Amino acid sequence: MTNKFKLLILDFDGTVGDSRRLITDTMLQTIDALGLETRTREQCARMIGLPLVRCFTEMIPMTEEMGEKCAATYREFFKENNRPGAVTLFPGVADTLQRLHNRHIHLSFASSRSHASLAAYVNDLGLSPFISYLIGADDVHRPKPEAEPVEVTLRHFGIAPNDALVVGDTKFDILMGHNAGTHTCGVSYGNGSREELEKAGAEHIIDTFTALSDL
Repeated sequence: MTNKFKLLILDFDGTVGDSRRLITDTMLQTIDALGLETRTREQCARMIGLPLVRCFTEMIPMTEEMGEKCAATYREFFKENNRPGAVTLFPGVADTLQRLHNRHIHLSFASSRSHASLAAYVNDLGLSPFISYLIGADDVHRPKPEAEPVEVTLRHFGIAPNDALVVGDTKFDILMGHNAGTHTCGVSYGNGSREELEKAGAEHIIDTFTALSDL
């Protein structure tokens, strides 16, 4: 990567951290515990990237109140399931972030998980030296796919949309970037398909995180 971009706004789940099994296991466990209509692991995976309540309300017909109950139940199961090693970095992530950081490119996260959960992963996975700003779903009023997480991040760094690249594995990331007027890059190895990323209008699609260095 040349210093074409001054700021990279990264998704976490499915882009940097391989959390698919943990998340879908916990979603399936929640659905079973609450006696809801069954869903497949693939159906659960397609919801990753949305705020937690919407993961359930968009996947299964239910009231907002039931969605809140699902989210609360999910969080309890997640505490039990989130053991050390349950989430790992995708290949090449640490080295690539180090290279980008050395080029004085600002690196941040915009995630649909809570700020506290995101911060814990950044710390536990050794990413703190590279990542200088975090936005969780609870930091904004209008999370992904709305533009607010990106807009808040741009204001924090004082950087124009045209100088920023949003990187993520689902259409929700790409739409967030488009809504904020930034450049966008999809990753094909996460929870979304290449077709989904193309349809959402991703400017770039890469097959490995390491390929970010070549954009």
